[in-house]
Amino acid sequence: MPDFQDRSLTCVDCGAEFIFTAGEQQFYHEKDFKNEPRRCKPCKLKRQDGASGRGAPGRVETTAVCSHCGRETTVPFRPTQGRPVFCRECFQTRRTSGAAV
Repeated sequence: MPDFQDRSLTCVDCGAEFIFTAGEQQFYHEKDFKNEPRRCKPCKLKRQDGASGRGAPGRVETTAVCSHCGRETTVPFRPTQGRPVFCRECFQTRRTSGAAV
């Protein structure tokens, strides 16, 4: 087992230095991750939230009416005009029955 020591890395987004701890390195080694982290924690969180400023889309919540049952629902995307939108229950029913969308 390699001897891990804290290392200083540079964030590719903001250029700040951050510490890649010995514990994190051991975790990466155990999980057989090949790449070191490239972003500091604040930039990683911004990127995950979709607020990196690089055009990465954030999560979208859109209110729509289910095309099958007519109930108002919220979907995690912007519906495309002319395509049906289903509430969770109708979507699951159609998915398990194998109905084509």
